[in-house]
Amino acid sequence: MTALAQTLARQIALTGPITVADYMEQCLFHPTLGYYTTREPFGTSGDFITAPEISQMFGELLGLWAAETWLRLGSPAPFVFAELGPGRGTMMADMLRATARVPGFHEAARVVLVEASPRLRRIQAQTVGTHPVEWVGALDELPAGPLILLANEFIDALPIRQFVRTPQGVAERMVGLDAEGNLAFGLRPGARLDSRAEARLAAAPLGAVLEICPLGLSIAEKLGARLAATGGAALVVDYGHAGRRDPSGGFGDTLQALHRHAFDDVLAHPGEADLTAHVDFTALARAATAAGARAFGPLPQGALLERLGLDDRAFRLKRGAGEADREMIEAARLRLAGSDEGQMGSLFKALALVHPALDMVAGFAPGEIYEEDPA
Repeated sequence: MTALAQTLARQIALTGPITVADYMEQCLFHPTLGYYTTREPFGTSGDFITAPEISQMFGELLGLWAAETWLRLGSPAPFVFAELGPGRGTMMADMLRATARVPGFHEAARVVLVEASPRLRRIQAQTVGTHPVEWVGALDELPAGPLILLANEFIDALPIRQFVRTPQGVAERMVGLDAEGNLAFGLRPGARLDSRAEARLAAAPLGAVLEICPLGLSIAEKLGARLAATGGAALVVDYGHAGRRDPSGGFGDTLQALHRHAFDDVLAHPGEADLTAHVDFTALARAATAAGARAFGPLPQGALLERLGLDDRAFRLKRGAGEADREMIEAARLRLAGSDEGQMGSLFKALALVHPALDMVAGFAPGEIYEEDPA
Protein backbone atom coordinates (compact mmCIF):
# COMPACT_ATOMS: atom_id res chain seq x y z
CA MET A 1 0.00 0.00 0.00
CA THR A 2 1.16 3.52 -0.74
CA ALA A 3 1.20 6.04 2.10
CA LEU A 4 -1.95 7.67 0.70
CA ALA A 5 -3.66 4.27 0.34
CA GLN A 6 -3.06 3.67 4.04
CA THR A 7 -4.44 7.12 4.88
CA LEU A 8 -7.55 6.57 2.74
CA ALA A 9 -8.11 3.08 4.16
CA ARG A 10 -8.07 4.48 7.71
CA GLN A 11 -10.47 7.26 6.70
CA ILE A 12 -12.87 4.85 5.00
CA ALA A 13 -12.78 2.46 7.96
CA LEU A 14 -13.85 5.32 10.21
CA THR A 15 -16.39 7.20 8.10
CA GLY A 16 -17.40 4.85 5.27
CA PRO A 17 -16.88 4.68 1.48
CA ILE A 18 -15.99 7.81 -0.48
CA THR A 19 -17.10 8.90 -3.94
CA VAL A 20 -14.85 8.47 -6.97
CA ALA A 21 -14.56 12.26 -7.05
CA ASP A 22 -13.30 12.35 -3.47
CA TYR A 23 -10.85 9.58 -4.29
CA MET A 24 -9.50 11.44 -7.33
CA GLU A 25 -9.25 14.67 -5.35
CA GLN A 26 -7.16 13.01 -2.65
CA CYS A 27 -4.98 11.08 -5.11
CA LEU A 28 -4.13 14.11 -7.20
CA PHE A 29 -4.19 17.03 -4.78
CA HIS A 30 -3.64 15.77 -1.21
CA PRO A 31 -1.39 18.48 0.31
CA THR A 32 1.45 16.13 1.28
CA LEU A 33 0.74 12.81 -0.49
CA GLY A 34 -1.00 13.83 -3.74
CA TYR A 35 0.34 13.12 -7.19
CA TYR A 36 0.57 16.72 -8.38
CA THR A 37 1.89 18.03 -5.08
CA THR A 38 4.76 15.56 -4.69
CA ARG A 39 6.21 14.81 -8.11
CA GLU A 40 7.03 16.05 -11.61
CA PRO A 41 4.39 14.40 -13.83
CA PHE A 42 5.36 15.94 -17.17
CA GLY A 43 7.80 14.71 -19.79
CA THR A 44 9.84 11.57 -20.23
CA SER A 45 10.83 11.55 -16.56
CA GLY A 46 7.18 11.71 -15.47
CA ASP A 47 4.13 9.67 -16.38
CA PHE A 48 2.82 11.46 -19.49
CA ILE A 49 3.84 13.84 -22.26
CA THR A 50 1.38 16.55 -23.31
CA ALA A 51 1.05 17.99 -26.80
CA PRO A 52 3.17 21.10 -26.10
CA GLU A 53 6.00 18.82 -24.96
CA ILE A 54 5.73 16.75 -28.15
CA SER A 55 6.40 19.68 -30.46
CA GLN A 56 6.63 23.46 -30.48
CA MET A 57 4.15 23.38 -33.38
CA PHE A 58 1.22 22.77 -31.04
CA GLY A 59 1.75 25.88 -28.92
CA GLU A 60 2.69 27.99 -31.93
CA LEU A 61 -0.52 27.16 -33.76
CA LEU A 62 -2.66 27.77 -30.68
CA GLY A 63 -0.86 31.05 -30.20
CA LEU A 64 -1.82 32.07 -33.73
CA TRP A 65 -5.39 30.95 -32.94
CA ALA A 66 -5.33 33.35 -30.00
CA ALA A 67 -3.95 36.18 -32.15
CA GLU A 68 -6.54 35.72 -34.90
CA THR A 69 -9.29 35.54 -32.29
CA TRP A 70 -8.00 38.77 -30.76
CA LEU A 71 -8.19 40.45 -34.17
CA ARG A 72 -11.73 39.14 -34.73
CA LEU A 73 -12.69 40.60 -31.35
CA GLY A 74 -11.54 44.02 -32.51
CA SER A 75 -8.05 43.95 -30.95
CA PRO A 76 -9.10 44.92 -27.42
CA ALA A 77 -6.38 46.57 -25.36
CA PRO A 78 -5.72 45.59 -22.74
CA PHE A 79 -7.00 42.00 -22.63
CA VAL A 80 -6.32 39.02 -20.40
CA PHE A 81 -4.34 36.25 -22.10
CA ALA A 82 -4.72 33.27 -19.77
CA GLU A 83 -3.96 29.57 -19.55
CA LEU A 84 -5.56 27.05 -17.21
CA GLY A 85 -3.21 24.41 -15.84
CA PRO A 86 -0.08 25.55 -17.71
CA GLY A 87 2.16 22.68 -16.57
CA ARG A 88 5.77 23.75 -17.08
CA GLY A 89 4.76 26.80 -19.10
CA THR A 90 5.87 25.30 -22.41
CA MET A 91 2.68 26.10 -24.32
CA MET A 92 2.52 29.70 -23.12
CA ALA A 93 6.18 30.21 -24.07
CA ASP A 94 5.49 28.84 -27.56
CA MET A 95 2.34 30.94 -27.92
CA LEU A 96 4.19 34.11 -26.94
CA ARG A 97 7.00 33.38 -29.39
CA ALA A 98 4.53 32.74 -32.22
CA THR A 99 2.62 35.96 -31.56
CA ALA A 100 5.65 38.23 -31.13
CA ARG A 101 5.25 39.67 -34.64
CA VAL A 102 1.50 40.30 -34.43
CA PRO A 103 1.31 44.11 -34.20
CA GLY A 104 -0.03 45.24 -30.85
CA PHE A 105 -0.75 41.76 -29.46
CA HIS A 106 2.01 41.62 -26.85
CA GLU A 107 1.50 45.23 -25.85
CA ALA A 108 -2.20 44.55 -25.21
CA ALA A 109 -1.82 41.12 -23.59
CA ARG A 110 -1.89 40.79 -19.83
CA VAL A 111 -0.51 37.26 -19.46
CA VAL A 112 -2.00 35.36 -16.54
CA LEU A 113 -1.36 31.72 -15.64
CA VAL A 114 -3.96 29.95 -13.51
CA GLU A 115 -1.75 27.79 -11.30
CA ALA A 116 -2.03 27.00 -7.59
CA SER A 117 1.28 25.15 -7.16
CA PRO A 118 4.22 27.34 -5.99
CA ARG A 119 6.64 24.73 -7.36
CA LEU A 120 5.11 24.84 -10.84
CA ARG A 121 4.91 28.63 -10.76
CA ARG A 122 8.69 28.77 -10.35
CA ILE A 123 9.19 26.41 -13.27
CA GLN A 124 6.74 28.37 -15.43
CA ALA A 125 8.54 31.64 -14.69
CA GLN A 126 11.79 30.12 -15.96
CA THR A 127 10.14 28.67 -19.08
CA VAL A 128 8.24 31.78 -20.14
CA GLY A 129 11.32 33.95 -19.71
CA THR A 130 11.33 37.73 -19.83
CA HIS A 131 7.69 38.38 -20.76
CA PRO A 132 5.76 39.80 -17.77
CA VAL A 133 3.50 37.11 -16.26
CA GLU A 134 1.01 37.11 -13.40
CA TRP A 135 -0.33 34.12 -11.50
CA VAL A 136 -3.70 33.44 -9.91
CA GLY A 137 -4.86 30.34 -8.10
CA ALA A 138 -8.30 29.93 -9.68
CA LEU A 139 -10.45 30.98 -12.60
CA ASP A 140 -12.45 33.32 -10.34
CA GLU A 141 -9.30 35.33 -9.62
CA LEU A 142 -8.60 36.35 -13.23
CA PRO A 143 -8.45 40.11 -13.77
CA ALA A 144 -11.47 41.82 -15.31
CA GLY A 145 -11.72 42.65 -19.00
CA PRO A 146 -11.83 40.86 -22.35
CA LEU A 147 -10.42 37.35 -22.05
CA ILE A 148 -8.67 34.92 -24.36
CA LEU A 149 -8.10 31.69 -22.46
CA LEU A 150 -6.65 28.32 -23.40
CA ALA A 151 -6.81 25.05 -21.48
CA ASN A 152 -4.93 21.98 -22.71
CA GLU A 153 -5.30 18.67 -20.88
CA PHE A 154 -6.77 20.39 -17.85
CA ILE A 155 -10.39 19.22 -17.58
CA ASP A 156 -9.43 15.52 -17.79
CA ALA A 157 -7.74 15.69 -14.37
CA LEU A 158 -10.75 17.19 -12.58
CA PRO A 159 -12.58 14.77 -10.25
CA ILE A 160 -15.57 12.90 -11.66
CA ARG A 161 -18.51 11.08 -10.13
CA GLN A 162 -19.68 7.79 -11.64
CA PHE A 163 -23.28 6.58 -11.71
CA VAL A 164 -24.41 3.11 -12.76
CA ARG A 165 -27.78 1.81 -13.93
CA THR A 166 -28.63 -1.27 -11.88
CA PRO A 167 -31.81 -3.43 -11.75
CA GLN A 168 -32.75 -1.50 -8.60
CA GLY A 169 -32.20 1.93 -10.15
CA VAL A 170 -29.33 4.41 -10.18
CA ALA A 171 -26.35 3.73 -7.91
CA GLU A 172 -23.18 5.73 -7.38
CA ARG A 173 -19.80 4.05 -7.68
CA MET A 174 -17.86 4.38 -4.44
CA VAL A 175 -14.40 3.49 -3.12
CA GLY A 176 -14.53 1.34 0.00
CA LEU A 177 -12.63 -1.57 1.53
CA ASP A 178 -12.72 -5.28 0.77
CA ALA A 179 -12.59 -8.06 3.36
CA GLU A 180 -8.79 -7.78 3.58
CA GLY A 181 -8.89 -4.02 4.14
CA ASN A 182 -7.73 -3.09 0.64
CA LEU A 183 -9.30 -0.33 -1.45
CA ALA A 184 -12.14 -1.68 -3.58
CA PHE A 185 -14.99 -0.35 -5.70
CA GLY A 186 -18.60 -0.78 -4.67
CA LEU A 187 -22.03 0.73 -5.35
CA ARG A 188 -24.21 2.94 -3.21
CA PRO A 189 -27.89 2.55 -4.25
CA GLY A 190 -30.44 5.32 -4.34
CA ALA A 191 -28.21 7.94 -5.98
CA ARG A 192 -29.92 11.08 -7.24
CA LEU A 193 -29.07 12.99 -10.42
CA ASP A 194 -30.62 15.97 -12.13
CA SER A 195 -33.71 15.03 -14.13
CA ARG A 196 -31.96 15.17 -17.50
CA ALA A 197 -29.07 12.89 -16.47
CA GLU A 198 -31.36 10.53 -14.61
CA ALA A 199 -33.60 10.14 -17.66
CA ARG A 200 -30.57 9.39 -19.84
CA LEU A 201 -29.28 6.74 -17.47
CA ALA A 202 -32.74 5.21 -16.98
CA ALA A 203 -32.98 4.69 -20.76
CA ALA A 204 -29.51 3.13 -20.99
CA PRO A 205 -28.73 -0.60 -20.81
CA LEU A 206 -28.20 -2.21 -17.41
CA GLY A 207 -24.65 -1.66 -16.24
CA ALA A 208 -24.24 1.60 -18.16
CA VAL A 209 -21.91 4.09 -16.46
CA LEU A 210 -22.52 7.83 -16.66
CA GLU A 211 -19.67 10.12 -15.60
CA ILE A 212 -20.23 13.68 -14.42
CA CYS A 213 -17.50 16.23 -13.74
CA PRO A 214 -19.06 18.85 -11.43
CA LEU A 215 -15.98 21.08 -11.33
CA GLY A 216 -15.57 20.96 -15.12
CA LEU A 217 -19.20 21.98 -15.60
CA SER A 218 -18.76 24.79 -13.09
CA ILE A 219 -15.70 26.08 -14.95
CA ALA A 220 -17.56 25.95 -18.29
CA GLU A 221 -20.50 27.81 -16.76
CA LYS A 222 -18.25 30.50 -15.27
CA LEU A 223 -16.36 30.87 -18.54
CA GLY A 224 -19.60 31.16 -20.48
CA ALA A 225 -20.89 33.88 -18.19
CA ARG A 226 -17.55 35.74 -18.22
CA LEU A 227 -17.23 35.66 -22.01
CA ALA A 228 -20.83 36.78 -22.51
CA ALA A 229 -20.39 39.67 -20.07
CA THR A 230 -16.93 41.03 -20.92
CA GLY A 231 -16.12 39.54 -24.34
CA GLY A 232 -13.49 37.10 -25.47
CA ALA A 233 -12.99 33.44 -26.28
CA ALA A 234 -11.70 30.22 -24.76
CA LEU A 235 -10.26 27.12 -26.40
CA VAL A 236 -10.46 23.83 -24.48
CA VAL A 237 -8.37 20.93 -25.84
CA ASP A 238 -8.43 17.55 -24.16
CA TYR A 239 -9.13 13.89 -24.78
CA GLY A 240 -12.76 12.96 -24.59
CA HIS A 241 -16.04 12.46 -26.40
CA ALA A 242 -19.12 14.29 -27.65
CA GLY A 243 -21.40 13.08 -24.87
CA ARG A 244 -24.81 11.85 -25.99
CA ARG A 245 -23.82 12.67 -29.59
CA ASP A 246 -20.93 10.20 -29.38
CA PRO A 247 -21.38 6.64 -30.72
CA SER A 248 -21.12 5.49 -27.10
CA GLY A 249 -24.01 7.74 -26.15
CA GLY A 250 -21.69 9.33 -23.59
CA PHE A 251 -21.69 6.21 -21.40
CA GLY A 252 -18.70 4.24 -20.19
CA ASP A 253 -16.12 3.91 -17.44
CA THR A 254 -13.23 6.08 -18.68
CA LEU A 255 -11.40 6.53 -15.37
CA GLN A 256 -7.78 5.49 -15.86
CA ALA A 257 -4.43 5.62 -14.13
CA LEU A 258 -0.96 6.16 -15.58
CA HIS A 259 2.05 5.03 -13.59
CA ARG A 260 5.57 5.21 -15.04
CA HIS A 261 4.23 5.76 -18.57
CA ALA A 262 2.03 2.64 -18.41
CA PHE A 263 -1.65 2.08 -17.66
CA ASP A 264 -2.23 0.98 -14.11
CA ASP A 265 -5.06 -0.26 -11.90
CA VAL A 266 -6.93 2.83 -10.68
CA LEU A 267 -6.72 1.69 -7.04
CA ALA A 268 -3.18 0.30 -7.13
CA HIS A 269 -0.97 3.34 -6.48
CA PRO A 270 -2.99 6.24 -5.06
CA GLY A 271 -0.82 9.35 -4.85
CA GLU A 272 1.81 7.84 -7.13
CA ALA A 273 -0.21 7.54 -10.36
CA ASP A 274 -1.94 10.11 -12.52
CA LEU A 275 -5.73 9.73 -12.65
CA THR A 276 -7.79 11.08 -15.55
CA ALA A 277 -11.16 10.61 -17.22
CA HIS A 278 -12.45 11.43 -20.68
CA VAL A 279 -14.03 14.86 -21.04
CA ASP A 280 -17.69 15.14 -22.02
CA PHE A 281 -17.41 18.07 -24.42
CA THR A 282 -21.14 18.27 -25.07
CA ALA A 283 -21.76 18.73 -21.35
CA LEU A 284 -19.18 21.54 -21.26
CA ALA A 285 -20.76 23.22 -24.30
CA ARG A 286 -24.23 22.93 -22.76
CA ALA A 287 -23.06 24.52 -19.49
CA ALA A 288 -21.27 27.39 -21.25
CA THR A 289 -24.09 28.19 -23.67
CA ALA A 290 -26.67 28.09 -20.88
CA ALA A 291 -24.59 30.81 -19.20
CA GLY A 292 -24.68 33.00 -22.31
CA ALA A 293 -21.70 32.04 -24.49
CA ARG A 294 -21.63 30.55 -27.98
CA ALA A 295 -19.83 27.25 -28.54
CA PHE A 296 -18.12 25.77 -31.59
CA GLY A 297 -17.33 22.08 -31.79
CA PRO A 298 -16.22 19.74 -30.44
CA LEU A 299 -13.78 19.19 -33.28
CA PRO A 300 -11.05 16.53 -33.47
CA GLN A 301 -7.67 17.97 -32.53
CA GLY A 302 -6.15 16.77 -35.80
CA ALA A 303 -8.72 18.68 -37.86
CA LEU A 304 -8.19 21.84 -35.81
CA LEU A 305 -4.41 21.75 -36.14
CA GLU A 306 -4.53 21.03 -39.85
CA ARG A 307 -6.92 23.94 -40.41
CA LEU A 308 -4.60 26.19 -38.41
CA GLY A 309 -1.68 25.28 -40.68
CA LEU A 310 0.08 22.29 -39.09
CA ASP A 311 1.25 20.81 -42.39
CA ASP A 312 2.70 24.11 -43.57
CA ARG A 313 4.42 24.73 -40.24
CA ALA A 314 5.95 21.24 -40.29
CA PHE A 315 7.15 21.81 -43.88
CA ARG A 316 8.80 25.09 -42.90
CA LEU A 317 10.53 23.54 -39.90
CA LYS A 318 11.86 20.70 -42.05
CA ARG A 319 13.51 23.08 -44.52
CA GLY A 320 17.18 23.26 -43.71
CA ALA A 321 16.90 20.64 -40.98
CA GLY A 322 19.01 17.49 -40.92
CA GLU A 323 17.52 14.11 -41.72
CA ALA A 324 17.12 13.11 -38.08
CA ASP A 325 15.36 16.38 -37.24
CA ARG A 326 13.09 16.08 -40.29
CA GLU A 327 12.04 12.60 -39.16
CA MET A 328 11.41 13.90 -35.64
CA ILE A 329 9.26 16.79 -36.94
CA GLU A 330 7.23 14.43 -39.12
CA ALA A 331 6.73 11.99 -36.24
CA ALA A 332 5.50 14.86 -34.05
CA ARG A 333 3.12 16.03 -36.78
CA LEU A 334 1.62 12.56 -37.06
CA ARG A 335 1.35 12.12 -33.32
CA LEU A 336 -0.48 15.43 -32.93
CA ALA A 337 -2.88 15.02 -35.84
CA GLY A 338 -2.99 11.33 -36.77
CA SER A 339 -5.89 9.02 -36.00
CA ASP A 340 -4.02 5.72 -35.54
CA GLU A 341 -3.53 4.09 -32.15
CA GLY A 342 -1.13 6.12 -30.04
CA GLN A 343 -1.86 9.31 -31.99
CA MET A 344 -3.87 12.24 -30.69
CA GLY A 345 -5.72 13.54 -33.73
CA SER A 346 -9.05 11.79 -33.17
CA LEU A 347 -9.04 10.98 -29.46
CA PHE A 348 -8.37 14.59 -28.50
CA LYS A 349 -11.04 17.21 -29.18
CA ALA A 350 -11.25 21.00 -29.21
CA LEU A 351 -14.13 23.17 -28.05
CA ALA A 352 -14.27 26.94 -28.58
CA LEU A 353 -16.38 29.10 -26.26
CA VAL A 354 -16.90 32.68 -27.39
CA HIS A 355 -18.90 35.86 -26.93
CA PRO A 356 -22.31 35.32 -28.58
CA ALA A 357 -21.65 38.06 -31.15
CA LEU A 358 -18.64 36.17 -32.55
CA ASP A 359 -19.89 34.04 -35.44
CA MET A 360 -16.49 32.98 -36.83
CA VAL A 361 -13.67 31.25 -34.96
CA ALA A 362 -10.31 30.24 -36.40
CA GLY A 363 -10.14 26.51 -37.09
CA PHE A 364 -13.92 25.99 -36.88
CA ALA A 365 -16.40 26.11 -39.75
CA PRO A 366 -19.52 28.30 -39.39
CA GLY A 367 -21.69 25.18 -39.39
CA GLU A 368 -19.84 23.75 -36.40
CA ILE A 369 -21.66 25.97 -33.91
CA TYR A 370 -22.94 23.89 -31.01
CA GLU A 371 -26.71 23.81 -30.72
CA GLU A 372 -28.52 22.26 -27.78
CA ASP A 373 -30.49 19.09 -28.41
CA PRO A 374 -34.20 19.48 -27.67
CA ALA A 375 -34.19 16.23 -25.66
